[in-house]
Amino acid sequence: MKSGYEFQSEFARSYVAKGRDEGRKAGLLEAKAQAVLAFLEARGLEIPAEVRERVLASTDLAELDRWIRRAASVGDARELLATAGS
Repeated sequence: MKSGYEFQSEFARSYVAKGRDEGRKAGLLEAKAQAVLAFLEARGLEIPAEVRERVLASTDLAELDRWIRRAASVGDARELLATAGS
């Protein structure tokens, strides 16, 4: 596809826009998940495989935001996923 090409049909434009939005969200999800893990690692906490997998699998931006904030205060990485107090 040539750079600068504009689709003529409304369907094509909406389909491309939806793909861009989904791509942006996927990138943001990945960045936030990596931030959670980096924060825990910087604090010297061991990150069990099940915690790492759950964080990387999250598709909820609000959940990842909560985890970023909680990563600052948990004493153990497993506490990050606890529902009480989140």
